[in-house]
Amino acid sequence: MDSRWSGLKDIAPQERLRGTAERTGIDPDALRALDPREGLSTADADVLVENVIGVMGVPVGLAPNFIVDGEAVLVPMATEEPSVVAAAANAARLARECGGFSTSSTGPVMIAQVQIIGAADPHAAAARVLEACAELREAADAVDPMLVSLGGGCRDIEARVVHTRRGPQVVVHLIVDVRDAMGANAVNSIAESLSDRIAQLAGGRALMRILSNYADRRIVRARAVFSAAQLGGAAVVENILDAAALAEADPYRAATHNKGIMNGISAVVLATGNDTRAVEAGCHAYAARSGSYSALSRFEANAAGDLEASIEVPMPVGLVGGATRSNPVARADVAIIGTDSADRLARVITAVGLAQNVAAVRALATEGIQRGHMTLHARTVAVSAGAQGEEITEVARRLVASGTVRADRAEQVLAELRR
Repeated sequence: MDSRWSGLKDIAPQERLRGTAERTGIDPDALRALDPREGLSTADADVLVENVIGVMGVPVGLAPNFIVDGEAVLVPMATEEPSVVAAAANAARLARECGGFSTSSTGPVMIAQVQIIGAADPHAAAARVLEACAELREAADAVDPMLVSLGGGCRDIEARVVHTRRGPQVVVHLIVDVRDAMGANAVNSIAESLSDRIAQLAGGRALMRILSNYADRRIVRARAVFSAAQLGGAAVVENILDAAALAEADPYRAATHNKGIMNGISAVVLATGNDTRAVEAGCHAYAARSGSYSALSRFEANAAGDLEASIEVPMPVGLVGGATRSNPVARADVAIIGTDSADRLARVITAVGLAQNVAAVRALATEGIQRGHMTLHARTVAVSAGAQGEEITEVARRLVASGTVRADRAEQVLAELRR
């Protein structure tokens, strides 16, 4: 498959959908769920969450141009924000010249925590738990034999003493390889099953037994090279490096810098039916792992003067369980990406986050973020003013030409157009 798709923005949605099926080799019927009339029904939604009254649609855009570890990928992105999909696709196009994105990962390992309170000798309690490591690992694997049969299971037991304002507590970590699952249900079940025995060993009482969304054992890294010539020259590279340096040093800038990364990551996580809140919580916690909140990405100039961008984030996503399997739209989006493992999906998502980040910082370091964003946002403003059909394109064109993309101006332009 060739992920390069010229003219994608100029064709109708149904043509894009047909083209996606042709390029990926997917049966067109498998993508019918992306039509709102065929997607998640109210009856299906009623099975997924409580007290369902309807289904809220989010646009799913297609980001072309991606090459991840030598393989071409078309990436569906679910987002309400204009310019996100276009920015990711543009950065992916620039990265193609130098081979696209290269990734690595530590594997699908999650942590379940068991909190023990009331131990008279917390340090000795932690030691007793560690002495029973082999017993606890065996008990953990017995909770989910299917996971073990797939190559997963408990890998290690850790115990530490955490000093809180309520006094010292023993916190036991169960380190579990969850294979192609996100893993929350698996590790929560293991934690609850082992908590009584852990409390007995520690001489205290088990309180909370739940996974940690700070998935720092499930790290994915991505990097890409962007030629200085493609970016706009050596001066642009220097501007990008200075802008990125501020995000590393200043949490006020880092929050916005990382939000740009999450624009890409969360859009693919949502499109594939994974847990956006879990991924976002883990990424932001990881950004503060040094004790100060900082940028999740790093930008450097290589020996040739080109920009080398890299990122490292926790990425707890899965292909089994949850909405990934039960939501027909998520199934269609996973099929488009063409992945057969959670690890591959995590790598693609991380590459999209890096592409989004490069696009945003480049825009900030050159023309500013508003020019491209507002050009695409103009259509949304036109619709909010009441424009319909062909009026939308013309109102948006006039707003951009005037340099004022606001709701009140859109209403004026629409009234003029209709007169």
